[in-house]
Amino acid sequence: MQDAEIRQLPELVGQEVRVRGWLFNKRSSGKLQFLIVRDGTGFLQAVVFKPEVPQKVWEDAEKLGQESSLWVVGTVREDKRAPGGVELTVKELEIYQLCQDYPITPKEHGVAFLMDNRHLWLRSRRQHAIMRVRNELCFAIREFFYKRGFVLIDSPILTPAACEGTSTLFQTDYFGEKAYLSQSGQLYLEPAAAAHGKVYCFGPTFRAEKSKTRRHLMEFWMVEPEVAWMRFPELLDLAEEFVSELVARVLDRCQEELKRLERDTSKLEPATRRPYPRIDYADAIAKLQAKGFSVQFGDDFGGDEETALADESGKPVMITRYPAHIKAFYMEPDPQDPTRALAVDMIAPEGYGEIIGGSERISSYELLEQRIREHNLPREAFEWYLDIRRYGAFPHSGFGMGIERVVAWLCGLDHVRETIPYPRMLYRLYP
Repeated sequence: MQDAEIRQLPELVGQEVRVRGWLFNKRSSGKLQFLIVRDGTGFLQAVVFKPEVPQKVWEDAEKLGQESSLWVVGTVREDKRAPGGVELTVKELEIYQLCQDYPITPKEHGVAFLMDNRHLWLRSRRQHAIMRVRNELCFAIREFFYKRGFVLIDSPILTPAACEGTSTLFQTDYFGEKAYLSQSGQLYLEPAAAAHGKVYCFGPTFRAEKSKTRRHLMEFWMVEPEVAWMRFPELLDLAEEFVSELVARVLDRCQEELKRLERDTSKLEPATRRPYPRIDYADAIAKLQAKGFSVQFGDDFGGDEETALADESGKPVMITRYPAHIKAFYMEPDPQDPTRALAVDMIAPEGYGEIIGGSERISSYELLEQRIREHNLPREAFEWYLDIRRYGAFPHSGFGMGIERVVAWLCGLDHVRETIPYPRMLYRLYP
């Protein structure tokens, strides 16, 4: 007998194994009990046949409650109808902890109840599938950059200044000084790009944005590459290559999870094919006005406008060259029209909104100094950032991608609260 994970069982047909896990569900029929056991790697039907097991094994199986922890010993048998294509003929069963009155039952529960019990809700089939997709996406991101020679740089979470303005910062005391939870690792990546050429960071970011929309969290994870000597057109190519490869990877490796989520994968397949539509901001305004939107040049786009722009092709759409005044202070002006920035937002289809925001960065010391002044930012907090232009200035570009919105899009979810293990929202800090 050997210990085995459920995911390994199709390769162990005919062998005797021990599986450790939790009772997900059960049903009985006369002298048969069908135990659905989960161990984190999959779900297994374990069959207890009364005439072939000791009386205690039968009685223990009868009294098991949902989410009781246990282990079962038996022979792996092929059964195409069972989860994973195999089932276990049980010989032994031992209860580690008998569980009764588990709060989350197969019946319907309200969102508030499920969120209050998020620590338990994570065990459900749906949440299990979502976290598996997230896991695959995160691994694919790291592999994408590793294969291309990027160096991982861990940017600090506690920072002395804002990256994109102070209105959405979480402030904290840092031994008598003001400190803030990071909105982005980008500013700290730019010096690292001067050291390594191609770098990225991947970690939690925080926005104190008082929003209750289905797209917003107070704490989320973001991946941000930064590349020395990269100009704006190359940045667009990198973002497009990045997203198309990630979508293809998830479609290939998460088929079972997407099926469990009832995701219509035909709606994702166009995103695996390049190129993506690229629309100048001015043209996007004209398109929206033609569709009856009241948006004017100089306005930022809301959710309805983003959806209208992205749903024409079924692919993500890249909106470029926004007015500089609605973008961050560090973005390089368009040389053809300095009132606009060399900036891009990638909008996912099906109403999932912006998943990437990026730009070429200002490389001129004088211009960056001017922008810091114009945005009323504290000069002393950005002296180190100005040093990047003071000592060996170079053109460089980068973008940020929020993981949760991408997971929501890939899984076809209505709200980002299910895309992260413990969501932090406007009125939720528990559990």
